[in-house]
Amino acid sequence: MEAERPDVEAQKHTTPESDNAPEIFKKATHAITLKFQDVVYKVKLQKGTWMKLKKTPLSPSTTQEKVILKGVSGMVKPGEMFAMLGPSGSGKTTLLTALGGRLGGNLNGTITYNEEPFSNKIKRRTGFVTQDDVLYAHLTVTETLVYTALLRLPNTFTKKEKIVQAEAVVQQLGLTRCKNSIIGGPLLRGISGGERKRVSIGQEMLINPSLLFLDEPTSGLDSTTAQRIVSTLLELALGGRTIVMTIHQPSSRLFYMFHKVLLLSEGDPLYFGSGTEVMDYFAGVGFVPSVPMNPADFLLDLANGVSLNGSRDPTMVKEKLILAYKNNLAPKVKVEMQEECESVVRHESEAREIQKWPTTWWQQFSVLLRRGLKERKHEIFDFLKIVQVVVVAFIAGLLWWQSDLTHLQDQIGLLYFSSGFWGFFPLFEAIFTFPPERMILAKERSSGMYRLSSYFMARMVNDLPIELALPTVFIIITYWVAGLKPTPASFLHYLFSLLFGVLVAQGLGLALGALVMDLKSATTLGSVIMLTFLLAGGYYVQHIPPFISWIKYLSICNYNYKLLLGSQYKPGDTYPCGGQQKICLVEDFPSIKTVGLKGQLVSAIALLVMFIGYRLIAYVALMRIGVTRGGKA
Repeated sequence: MEAERPDVEAQKHTTPESDNAPEIFKKATHAITLKFQDVVYKVKLQKGTWMKLKKTPLSPSTTQEKVILKGVSGMVKPGEMFAMLGPSGSGKTTLLTALGGRLGGNLNGTITYNEEPFSNKIKRRTGFVTQDDVLYAHLTVTETLVYTALLRLPNTFTKKEKIVQAEAVVQQLGLTRCKNSIIGGPLLRGISGGERKRVSIGQEMLINPSLLFLDEPTSGLDSTTAQRIVSTLLELALGGRTIVMTIHQPSSRLFYMFHKVLLLSEGDPLYFGSGTEVMDYFAGVGFVPSVPMNPADFLLDLANGVSLNGSRDPTMVKEKLILAYKNNLAPKVKVEMQEECESVVRHESEAREIQKWPTTWWQQFSVLLRRGLKERKHEIFDFLKIVQVVVVAFIAGLLWWQSDLTHLQDQIGLLYFSSGFWGFFPLFEAIFTFPPERMILAKERSSGMYRLSSYFMARMVNDLPIELALPTVFIIITYWVAGLKPTPASFLHYLFSLLFGVLVAQGLGLALGALVMDLKSATTLGSVIMLTFLLAGGYYVQHIPPFISWIKYLSICNYNYKLLLGSQYKPGDTYPCGGQQKICLVEDFPSIKTVGLKGQLVSAIALLVMFIGYRLIAYVALMRIGVTRGGKA
């Protein structure tokens, strides 16, 4: 009644060019036996979510908790490829994440690696490939792997050796044909889905992991590509690695490659054991397919409670399978785990402390800086952005053409417009900094690739060229066309004051983006905050009611406006204010008097505090990304 079983041994070397790969990629340096016993995971639900799931009213005494994993046990040895199957929502990915040391919260049970708990040492020997291929779209295949090698491989390798390792992975995974092609994305044509998946696997293979986790590695791929991916993984397993994956609906060819299989249904284990024995087991407990079919399809039917043996009640089918597992398989699994526990040999030479980071802070910063410049060079030379700024600069310059002190109100208007425009522009640019990179940051921090501080500083420096170049172009055009004070000191004062305000506004955008991590919400919040700062900046409203006047002390525009005024006017300066050559003090002009010309240093200090404070908020907000059971990456 079973589908024909393919010859697994004949598929060991189906990956092109793998025989030419260096020996380090053919054999794991440290064998790891993974054991998990009675793993239970619970999540707390909001009241609405619970009622939706249960479709029943929630009484005050009811615990708002859902059990995702219900006592799952098993063991995977070096050289084995282990697959977790089950319908959507069965707990496959949750269990994989827990085994990979990336799941926090209410997790109970025992998970050990060579009889040891998860640690920094285990993390450094573990690879984790997520279901979605989280990669930079504008980097080539080779660049992606080289930058990963420079960050993840320890300093026992020279820079040249790290690059050689990356090139070897390209060769081993059959990526030579596309090595100079960009990765691409939803709106950018790049390599194929199968090639992207192999790049993701290659990133983890760079560290020659002893334990490799993969979440749905064949999802969205055609059968031939899926076959090639799993054949590659089988070859890696035969090199002494422990391979653990989730897979949704593999073909029969793929199914029989797995040494061990776990079947889950709503968090309950229904089967754990050899893939070649699974059909015999279910036949022994009374479940036999009526026609020859793919074993994976049959298992998914059973996990959904669908039986071809006359039973039409899914609940009864599942209960029978759960009971059969507890009576027949659970005791065998525990005995096998106990026997393995006694046979594990610990290598004292491996007990030495492994440094938390593979490279120094400066190495991480420099590599991340180069990678960021490569990835975002298309943003730096964004034609539309440059045209936008230049056009606005010329329009502003022409509207304020050669204004002088006889039109003081117009001059002040230009200063405040510049402050407002360069408050909004960098704010919205900066809001888009962290949310698009959230998944990449979480992935790389979870793998312990680099310090958050090195990433943060590299990201700040990456943005400086475009953040400072565009306002500088704007100032050069508007300052001289509008006829502002034509002295080098005044120009430089104006330039540095506006650039300082740009950096502060950028910091606010970084903080909002990192805190909210939702572009629509962050831009809405940013608009409200910056408009409030603009209104309270001292130009539009000179008599702010006392109960709300405190807002001006938080306003970036208020302090930046004062600095810009100081670049053009000094206490004691006069202007023609009426007929018969009447002269008035500039500082008494209504739009200036509210803000004042004194206190330039105080304004600069206030902006400096904001500059540092907003970035500290952004940094602290980013610290919550990528936290795992092994600690902060």
